[in-house]
Amino acid sequence: LVLMVGIVIDNAIVVLENIFRFIEEKQLSPFDAAREATAEIALPVLATTLCLVVIFIPVSFMSSISGRFLYQFGLTAAVSVLVSLLVSFTLTPMMSARMFRRQRAGHAGGHDAQSRQGLYGAVDRAYTKALIWALRHRTAVVVMGLAVIASSYPLYRAVSQEFIPSGGDEAEFELQITAPEGTSLAAMDDIGRSVERDIRGTPGVTTLLLSAGGNFLGSVNSGNGFVRIAPHEERVFSLSRFFKGVVTLDPLEAFRGNYSQREVMQAIRAKMARYKDLNVSVRNTQSFSIGSANSDIDFVIRGPELEKLAEYGNALKARSTELGLQDIDVTLKLDRPELRAEVDRARAADLGIRTADIAASLRLMVGGDEEVTRFRDRSANEDYDVQLRLEEDDRADTATIERLFVPRANGELVRLDSVVDLVSDESPSRVERLDRQRQISLRGGIADGYALADRLAALRAAAAELGMPPAYSVSVAGRGRELERTFVEFGWAFLLSVIFMYIVLASQYESLSHPLIILLSLPLSLPFALLSLWLTSTSLNLYSALGMLVLFGVVAKNAILQVDYARNLRLNNVDLHTAVVQASRDRLRPILMTTLALVGGMLPLALGTGPGAEERRAIAIVVIGGQSLSLFLTLIVVPVIFYLVEAAQARWAAVPPTPVEQVTASA
Repeated sequence: LVLMVGIVIDNAIVVLENIFRFIEEKQLSPFDAAREATAEIALPVLATTLCLVVIFIPVSFMSSISGRFLYQFGLTAAVSVLVSLLVSFTLTPMMSARMFRRQRAGHAGGHDAQSRQGLYGAVDRAYTKALIWALRHRTAVVVMGLAVIASSYPLYRAVSQEFIPSGGDEAEFELQITAPEGTSLAAMDDIGRSVERDIRGTPGVTTLLLSAGGNFLGSVNSGNGFVRIAPHEERVFSLSRFFKGVVTLDPLEAFRGNYSQREVMQAIRAKMARYKDLNVSVRNTQSFSIGSANSDIDFVIRGPELEKLAEYGNALKARSTELGLQDIDVTLKLDRPELRAEVDRARAADLGIRTADIAASLRLMVGGDEEVTRFRDRSANEDYDVQLRLEEDDRADTATIERLFVPRANGELVRLDSVVDLVSDESPSRVERLDRQRQISLRGGIADGYALADRLAALRAAAAELGMPPAYSVSVAGRGRELERTFVEFGWAFLLSVIFMYIVLASQYESLSHPLIILLSLPLSLPFALLSLWLTSTSLNLYSALGMLVLFGVVAKNAILQVDYARNLRLNNVDLHTAVVQASRDRLRPILMTTLALVGGMLPLALGTGPGAEERRAIAIVVIGGQSLSLFLTLIVVPVIFYLVEAAQARWAAVPPTPVEQVTASA
C-alpha cells in the first residue's frame, strides 16, 4: 500500500488537471468543465488503469516462491487502482464542480492562461522548442532512441543480480559453528564458551544466544548462535536522531559513533579466524528460508563416488577466497571417526552365536536402550524410561568394549573379543542423495563487492576447470535456484504484461499502430532503471524487478496521455505537426504532476532506514530513477514516433490502388 500511494492518485490528478484546463483555457463554468473534461479524458484514464491492472495480475500467478510472496501485492495493487479509477470518475468531478470557481472575465485563455506563466511557463516554452527541434530532426531522435534501447544489455551485465537484497541491516544476525568430526559434546561446549567470550567483547553486540551441539541432523560437533546489536536509532544517522540532538544541544551526536551491521559481522569474522579447526559462518537472518540451508550459496555436485565428490568439493572450497566467497563449508566429511566391529562369522557359527545377538549387545551397551525398564515415581505419579548403557569413559575405551559378553544359543556367555575385532576407522559424516544420486553441497556466503548471480557463474566456471567425468554434474539449489526461477517467471510476467497491454489498447483505440507507439516507451525506460541501480550500487533482485513492472505501468500512462490526445486532434482534422505539438504541450502538465506525485510517494521508501529498508529501497530506486531519468526522452521520442507513423499511414493511404484491369493486362 505504501508503494501505491503515488500511483492511486494519478487518475485523480489527470482528471482534475483537465477540468482546471477547461475552466481556465476554454472559459467554461466548473459544472460544464467537469462534465466535458471528464468525458474527454475518460478513455485514456481507463486505458492507463487497465494497463496497470494487467501488469499486476500476472505477478500474482507466478508459481515459484516469489509468486506466493507477491500474490497479495498483485491483487491489492490491481484492486487499489480500480478503486482509484472509480473515485476519479465520480468524486473528483463532483468536488471540482462544487469547489472550483469560474474564470474571471478578461483573463487570457488557451496557452496564454495565467497558470502557464512563471516557472511552468518557462518549462513549457523550453519543452516546446525542444519538441519542434526534434520534429525537424526526426532521424537523429530515432537513432538516439535506438542507442538508448541498445544500452540496456551492457547496463544489465553491469548491474549485480541476486534473489533478495543481501547485506541488509536488521540489527541481528546468525552464526553457525562446525567443529571437526568426532568432537564431543563437552568439547563443543568449551568451544562455544570461548566463542561466546570473543563475540561479547565485540563493540555493538548487546545480546548473544549460543547453543552447542545437536542440530536437526543430531550432530554434536556443531553449534548455532543468534546475535543482536544496538538498534538503528542509536548507531545510524537519521533525521530523527539529528533533530533529537538539536533539542539536546548536541547536533553532532547523530554523526558520532556510527557503524553498520556489516562492520560488526566483519569484526566477528576476524576474531573467529583464530580458531583454525572451526568453520564459522556469519550470515544475515533471512526473511524467509528456502530449502534446508539458509546460506546464500548452495552449490551441489552429484556423482557416484563419495571420495571424488569430497575431492571436488574441497578443491572448490580451497578457491573460495579467489571466487569471492566467504564462510564456505562442504557438507561431506570423510574423517568422521568410528569403531567398526568385524565379526568372525565362522568362529561365531562354531560357538553358536548369532550376528543379531552381537549387534544387540553392542547397541545396548554403547548406544543405549530406552526400553530396558520403566521407573514409577509414585510421588509425582509419573513413569520414566530407564536407559541402560556404559558410562562415557567406558564407551570410548576399546578394551572395555571388548570385555563385553554375548550369549550363545545354550545361554552361556562368551567375551566379545572372541568373535569380534574392533577396528578404528573413518567414514563419511553423512551421505546425501537426490533422485538416487549421491551429492554434496558447497554452502556459504558472498564476499563484499559481489552478488549471487556472478558468484554462481564463477563457481560453474571453476567446476568446469576440475575436469569432472561425465558421471558427475553440478547444479544450484537454495537461493540460486530460486533466483533463476524468479528471473524466468518475471520475464514471462513482463511478456504477458506487454501482450495484455497491447490487447487493451488495441481494443480501445481500434488501431494496431497506436498501441505499438505507446508500448515503445517501455524499452526507453529500461536503461534508465538499470542505470539508477548501477549508480546507487543496488542489485537487480526480486524487489527491483517488481519496481520495473510498476515503472512500465507509469511510463505507459504518460505515452497514453500524449498519443490519445494527438489522435483525437487528428480525428478533428488538425494537421499533423500542430496536433503533435499541441497534444504534447497540453499533456505536459499532468505528466509532470503525476511524475512528481509518484516520486514524492516513493521518497520515504528510498530514504527510509530500519529493518527491511533495503527491500523497499530497491523498489523505490527503480521507479524514481527510471521515471525521472527517462521522462524527458519519452516526452520527445513518443511524439516523434507518432509523427512518423501517422505520416507513413497518410502517405500509404494517399497512394491510389492499382486498377484491376492493369494487373490483369500485365499478367
